[in-house]
Parts: sequence; C-alpha cells; structure tokens
Amino acid sequence: MSIDGTEDLLGLISGPFSSSYISPPSESAELAALMCGLIALYAVIRIILEQDVMRKLPFLNVFSFAVSGIMALLIPHPLGIIAAATYFIGSTFESNAIASTWAGGVEE
Repeated sequence: MSIDGTEDLLGLISGPFSSSYISPPSESAELAALMCGLIALYAVIRIILEQDVMRKLPFLNVFSFAVSGIMALLIPHPLGIIAAATYFIGSTFESNAIASTWAGGVEE
C-alpha cells in the first residue's frame, strides 16, 4: 500500500481531527502548553517547600490557572474550552473558600 493510499484510508476514519472545524494544536500552542507546564511545576515546588499556608495559596492559584491553560491549549475541541473554563472557575472558588476559611470566615 502506498503512502497516498494510507492517507486516504486515514481520511475515512473518524477521529478527533477529522472535522473541518477542528484542527490539531499548532507548534505555538504546544510551546505555550510547555510554558504553562513549567509554570505549574514551579508553583508545585513552591507549594511543597513553603511553610506558611497563607503564602501557599497564591501558588495554588497559579497552579490551577496553569492547568486550565494547558487544558484549553491541548484539547482541540470546542468543549475543551468549556472544560478549561469550568476547571478554572471551580479552582478559583476552591481557592477563595480556602483563603476565606484561613482568614477567619465571614464576620457576623
């Protein structure tokens, strides 16, 4: 089977990139995802090494933002943006709840 025949065969198989509306991530998206990964790794290292809980929270936010950025960049589907936004909003609520609890909660 020639290479052209293989490409034709692969064109008939449905897959995540078979739609004309969905294209695979470009090299710039992969580079941006790598940068987000490095930022997330730095945030995790700071979370592990930091002793004060209140100083860990900003790095927890950075980690959450990096993960949602990676999701948005690497999932080549419109629902990937929704998944990333949902993760971003949920992690923001979680971080705010933790910070509010450590700060003393709501004054009555």
